[in-house]
Amino acid sequence: MMYDIIILGKGPAGIQASLYTARANMKTLIIANGWGSLEKAEKIENYYGLPHPISGEELLHNGVKQTQALGVDFIEDEVVAINGYEEVEVITLHGKYQAHALIIAIGAARKKVRIDGLTKFEGKGVSYCAVCDGFFYRDKKLGILGYKDYTAHEAYELKPFTNDITIYTNGNELEMSSKAKKLIEGMKIVKEKISEIIGTDIVSGAILENDNKVTFDGLFVAYESASGSELALKMGLELDKQSIVVNDKFETNIPLIFAAGDCIGGFKQVSKAVGDGAIAGKSAIEFVRNKKKNL
Repeated sequence: MMYDIIILGKGPAGIQASLYTARANMKTLIIANGWGSLEKAEKIENYYGLPHPISGEELLHNGVKQTQALGVDFIEDEVVAINGYEEVEVITLHGKYQAHALIIAIGAARKKVRIDGLTKFEGKGVSYCAVCDGFFYRDKKLGILGYKDYTAHEAYELKPFTNDITIYTNGNELEMSSKAKKLIEGMKIVKEKISEIIGTDIVSGAILENDNKVTFDGLFVAYESASGSELALKMGLELDKQSIVVNDKFETNIPLIFAAGDCIGGFKQVSKAVGDGAIAGKSAIEFVRNKKKNL
């Protein structure tokens, strides 16, 4: 099915955008993988129209009910890649979905995993994008840092370039679906914690917590789920540090992709995210309407 607009994320920005797109008769799909940090907020008291405090979880569930009543489709799945320039294709672990426009409202980038030397070698053998950088490691020895479904997908993306891939879980047990585990069949898995990433000018390996040394030519980080900034990087969207760059219409540098909420930086409040979502939704509606006129 071709959607008019796909929205990534079901937090305040994504839900508010969907309220506008659905009421504009746009066929809308929301793809989300769990909730963001707002779910853990015990009380929200500084938001317009609330006579009594409300939990973040309750506010989020109320938003989902509101937009579902308008006919918005929901899919709980993990997004691993975004393709397309004429139309957008969102690839998840369990399917592919097409639309005329996309709104990224996943939230802020997660805190990076804390391993000595990891930041030092970013861009010098440490990468966060298999699609972007896999080509440079043909027939090389590679490591993948992570333990979830996203890790498996990134490892699979590297298989056309090399057969020497090791997954480093950094002390975690694998938390992967059966489908994800099939993607990494035959790959080596090291579960010991990593104490330090090592190298000289470029990365050369790591020292594990048991003092054993392992070597690799490159390390790809795919620790949990793909953040908005990581997906943006794969698409070639402009970033300012880890925030997606948008204009006053919340358009990115790729015309059919919009972004809203914490993933674009700024004041991390529900009220700001809702405002972002409203403008991004309105802009996406205008884009799709103009696009359909020219079909």
